[in-house]
Amino acid sequence: MTDVKPLSRGAERMPISGIRLVMDLAARIPDAIHLEVGQPDFRTPPHIIEAAHQAAVDGFTAYTPNAGLDSTREACAQKVRAENRIECATENVLITVGSEGAVASAFVALVDAGDEVLVPEPGWTNYAMLTHAREATPVPYILREEDGFVPDPAAVEALVTPRTKMLVINTPANPTGAAYPAETVQALVEVARRRDLYVLSDEAYEKLTFGPEHVSPGRYDADRVVTAYSFSKSYAMTGWRVGYAVAPERIARAMIQLQEPYYSCAPSVSQKAAEAALAGPQDCVREMVDAYATRQEIVLDTLSPTGFVTYSPSGAFYVLVNIRATGMASYDFAKECLAETHVAVAPGATFGASADGWIRISVATSTEGVREGSRRILDYLRARSA
Repeated sequence: MTDVKPLSRGAERMPISGIRLVMDLAARIPDAIHLEVGQPDFRTPPHIIEAAHQAAVDGFTAYTPNAGLDSTREACAQKVRAENRIECATENVLITVGSEGAVASAFVALVDAGDEVLVPEPGWTNYAMLTHAREATPVPYILREEDGFVPDPAAVEALVTPRTKMLVINTPANPTGAAYPAETVQALVEVARRRDLYVLSDEAYEKLTFGPEHVSPGRYDADRVVTAYSFSKSYAMTGWRVGYAVAPERIARAMIQLQEPYYSCAPSVSQKAAEAALAGPQDCVREMVDAYATRQEIVLDTLSPTGFVTYSPSGAFYVLVNIRATGMASYDFAKECLAETHVAVAPGATFGASADGWIRISVATSTEGVREGSRRILDYLRARSA
């Protein structure tokens, strides 16, 4: 092969998502039970679909402004003021291609080559991926099992250096399911204020909490916090590819400009669907949350008595399972568990090196799938731990 110039340094440094690797393997097994991906098994509520259909009939099928439709931005601003208690005007909102678009736009707007970004570990793999893509350095702050995977603000602050630019907070968290208490969230924002850091708050699972109130970091400092919100998880709208960001106006303007060269704008019909999601009945969200809570209890009832799960998640729809007794690396465990039991799980190592002794189970599949998958995982763990 003729020699060619290398790819960008950021692309070559960026790790691959282990979740996608397992998904690709599981796709070849017709009867696989999918506990590896955060994909709600519910259908998008009918009133949202109807609103999108009507929008298409009415001609909302063209480009929108980079920032999104004014009506969608204002609907989001109203929700953020009322529910998240963040000072927010329409100018602070931009509609994005999923919450991933909001997270990615924040990274591009705020992070330069050579910067350091404080990221949670275990944490969503995209944070490290995006940091590497910016030729910056991800610095993990470790979330410990004995603390319920809630961060220690003092330990986070100890990692700050002159190169640190941004702190990433994710609550409720992926992959741990931890929902951070208000005092922890406020303390983390105070660290950012003292050390002059931007905060990226990923709140994709904000409505999926089991008891504790969700607390947005932006309520404590609207001038340095960028918040990413999603419709995907709360309203079963993963394929609609619509989310939104809330940011200080100076940052919001930069993120809006950046949307033009990357993807222009979020889908127009999806923006009208998002308006219907916010304005319409919310009982559909509660039904989903109740189902996830029930499924989570099934996992805990199955795996906690044997010590394979040692904490109680309070949000999102994930559970970390301790596989250290098997002596296996998490990628090997995930591949062999899939081959032998036809249950797909996410390898812990994809969420950071310190999580290699874990696997992540998603309860966003059917209740029966969660029950049977948990039983098979327990049998496999027992066999490999003997």
